[in-house]
Amino acid sequence: MNDWFEAEQLIERAHEHYEHGRWEEAETALREALALNPYRPEWHFNLGLTLEAAGRYAEAARAFKDCYALESDDPQVLLAIGLNLLRCDEVRESIEWFEKAHKADPRNTQSLVRRIEAYTLLGEHEQAEVMFYLSQQQDPHNAEALAAMADSLLARKLTDKAVWCLREAAGYDPSLPGIHSKLAHAYAATGRLERARQLYLRELRSDPGDIDTLLDLGELLAEMNRLGEAGEKFRRVLELEPDNIDAHFQLAELARRENNLTAALEHFDIVLRLDATFPGARRRLAMMLLSAPDAGVREQSSLRVRELLDAELKDVDQEWEHAAGARDQGRPGERGVPAVRAAEDLHELAQVLLDAGRAADAKRVLSRLLQTSTTDIEAMHLFAVACFALGTANDRAAGIEACRGVLRLDPRFVPAIHNMAVAYTQMRQWNRARYWVRQGLRLEPDDAALKRLRMRLRLCVFADLWAGAVFIARALNPMRPERPMHT
Repeated sequence: MNDWFEAEQLIERAHEHYEHGRWEEAETALREALALNPYRPEWHFNLGLTLEAAGRYAEAARAFKDCYALESDDPQVLLAIGLNLLRCDEVRESIEWFEKAHKADPRNTQSLVRRIEAYTLLGEHEQAEVMFYLSQQQDPHNAEALAAMADSLLARKLTDKAVWCLREAAGYDPSLPGIHSKLAHAYAATGRLERARQLYLRELRSDPGDIDTLLDLGELLAEMNRLGEAGEKFRRVLELEPDNIDAHFQLAELARRENNLTAALEHFDIVLRLDATFPGARRRLAMMLLSAPDAGVREQSSLRVRELLDAELKDVDQEWEHAAGARDQGRPGERGVPAVRAAEDLHELAQVLLDAGRAADAKRVLSRLLQTSTTDIEAMHLFAVACFALGTANDRAAGIEACRGVLRLDPRFVPAIHNMAVAYTQMRQWNRARYWVRQGLRLEPDDAALKRLRMRLRLCVFADLWAGAVFIARALNPMRPERPMHT
């Protein structure tokens, strides 16, 4: 009897802590109550809610599963399990629980909406559409289903359809959390930046402390070249959350654009202290150090640049090895297997490596990328640049072949034409070099680099002709004495 009374008191205390947002205290009280009586499903459910509110989704899912083991006929428990599994990236398993929830209560469209989100995360957009149409049959005005379907459409770059879905959702439920931010993101993707800005501001009027919206608005303002306003939004985020890594990174990027080396280094250092593997931070910091206007700064930071690039290359190598292992085992699309980073990131890394004089490393990164992306013009171009920088006969031949590959895909790609002309100039094949210079100037008549190369070619040809004439003259008059030089 005393244990029962003490457990009830602990539950009341847990409710009070929960109402005031004291998640740790609420969890402690609930666990103590469950230690006294572990057979109360509602207590397990409350523990799940507390852990969910604290952002500990994997533990919340386990607590809800304990509730389900004691009370298996409540569809809300099934939905809670699936939702928390979805939040901690256990997407396949979450779908199984949403299916159980749908069987338990076919009229509840939440299980369908959540499966739209899950299939979108897996990239299985056809299945996402099936779930969407099933939800439409039950409730054609379901704003959550429309918003979830818009995420799938945005992932496929079907932006106009996504905008339509989000506008419909906003019309049916203007108070749907984040709906105006989502619509702003879609408008930004279509280039309607001012409309996107207005929608972000509308979202912030209803929730001024929404960090995600502040970050999105800041990035949009930076894209609109309103750098002062963008910086203000990112600093507002830091007022609310001083260790927000995204805000520090964006402020570093703004400082980099404004050539403010001191501020950029300060924020990049904070980013790397918070997360040494934050996407883009190491290579952007290396890029900033390499481009410092002061030669002394560049020399002093050479060791750090090398360390940053070595760490970045190590991560890239591990990603490629992991992805290759997944492909070898026939599971390239499995959730949880890290995807190789975006091609644009590898392009940027290769460019930084080239700037740092590490052409061999740049070539290695790009050759791996080209194994899986044979039509990536930017990668082929940078690969050619790396080969030419290495300078051996084999590398020069590989660079020329890469340039030819670029021009087969895009005959008007002038940088590849310029590199072909430079390569043939270095090989003293004047006719071929002149041909590519003429091709380039036909496409870009005002290209300064090609004009300089044309002049250089003329001088080289003249020098060769002069040397040939001197050689022939000496051959015809072998006994003619040299005239002394006058000083």
